[in-house]
Amino acid sequence: MKQIATELVVGCREGRAKENLDRLYAADAVSVEAVDMGQGRETHGLDGIRAKHEWWEDAMEMLEAEATGPMWHGDDRFAVIFRSKVRETGTGTVSDMEEVGVYTVQDGKIVREEFFYAYSEV
Repeated sequence: MKQIATELVVGCREGRAKENLDRLYAADAVSVEAVDMGQGRETHGLDGIRAKHEWWEDAMEMLEAEATGPMWHGDDRFAVIFRSKVRETGTGTVSDMEEVGVYTVQDGKIVREEFFYAYSEV
């Protein structure tokens, strides 16, 4: 699990988050957002998670990004703190965002991710 967690964080720092999906996630992984951003709160399956990443990249311009962690919780879970400044491509609104991702690992793959976040317009 520690190798998966470390690679997830390093991949985020190096801009390889989408690239890491096939390597780190189970085919039937579940992703849960804190609120519905127009596509429902829960996404099931790797294809849906890929589509979420594509939506984010189309909807937001990343101005600043930082990933802290991983922080361990037993043998099957870890958390990562993400801080970023983003600009919505449609409106130009700039926001600071802080997010905690909690990940569950089984059989060497991420099977669940849950996000908790706060954001404020700058």
